[in-house]
Amino acid sequence: MNQRLICASDELVDGGRGVRFTVDRHGFSDPAFAVRFYGRVYAYLNRCAHVPTEMDRQTGEFFDHSGLYLTCATHGALYAPESGRCLGGRCNGKGLVALSVVERDGHVFLIEEGRESVG
Repeated sequence: MNQRLICASDELVDGGRGVRFTVDRHGFSDPAFAVRFYGRVYAYLNRCAHVPTEMDRQTGEFFDHSGLYLTCATHGALYAPESGRCLGGRCNGKGLVALSVVERDGHVFLIEEGRESVG
């Protein structure tokens, strides 16, 4: 199991701007993002469950204005930041694809499994 650096821990503010990165999965480069919510870091593929479009309304802006929900700027779907579970909107009960991360020594790392790697 490999770990790849995503960002410094202080780049992620609770309920604030996320950090975008890419993940190579199954021979394709997919956009992804990491956010902090109630002190913990979570990461997901940057792909709405309704239609596979990137979710941020401006680069790194994944939370709604309250800082409590992840939202798709295109479709208005709402997701739980701690699980990626669909809470409402056009996601039809489908959730976000979660990625494994760990925070250590002031940095956030993606935990790579198999052949996946960060680009």
